[in-house]
This record gives sequence, structure tokens and C-alpha cells, in this order.
Amino acid sequence: MSVIVTDEGFGPDTHDGAWFDLAADVDPGALEGRIDALPAIRIGFDSFADGRGFTLAARLRRMGFAGRLRARGHVIADQYAMARRAGFDEVEIDDDLAARQPEDQWRARADWRSHDYRARLRRPA
Repeated sequence: MSVIVTDEGFGPDTHDGAWFDLAADVDPGALEGRIDALPAIRIGFDSFADGRGFTLAARLRRMGFAGRLRARGHVIADQYAMARRAGFDEVEIDDDLAARQPEDQWRARADWRSHDYRARLRRPA
């Protein structure tokens, strides 16, 4: 079973359509011209130490992808804010990870816009 993490915390999977699954090492240029036809893309993370999925998400958003974008796999709570800033709408984790990193750890990073170091640099002293 999987747990879906959003800014509101843990929740059920509300997506009722098909996913276009991508590995983190895919060249997004291969989707050129087809990206508008994809309503939902899920990017797999084989390891929390592999950041290519974040880069891929950001590139897809810059290419104009406006659909649902989900990170799936080995993403940890400490990476949630980075995932949201990269363009992911949500993260899908397994029950084991959810037990090791409970909802409160993910919710602590849900205010990802305020906790961005760039926002802190722009604030007046």
C-alpha cells in the first residue's frame, strides 16, 4: 500500500486515471510535442540520494507540463520542500517509510515557500 503526501499531510490516492511513469534518468526532450497530452506523470526515485528526479520535474515544468506531477519511491521528509519547489504536486511513499517518518515530520516541511532560503534572503532585516 502507498501513502500520498501533500501539503495537508498524509492522505489517500485520489488520482483515478493512468500515470505516465518515468525513471529519473529519462531525457525530457523525448516528450517534446507530447507533453500536453499527458494528464499525470509519476517520476520514480530509486534512492533518496539520487536528485535527478528533482531536476527532471523542474525541466518538465519549464517545458510547460501543467498536469499532476508525483514523486514516487525513496523520497524522505527532509526532501519534501525541495520536491515541491522542483514542481511536484505530491509524493508517494510506501507504508514502511511512512512508519519510520510519520506525518508530523512531513507536515513540518509543508510550508515550503516560507522555508526557502531564497525567501529568507529577500526579507528585510
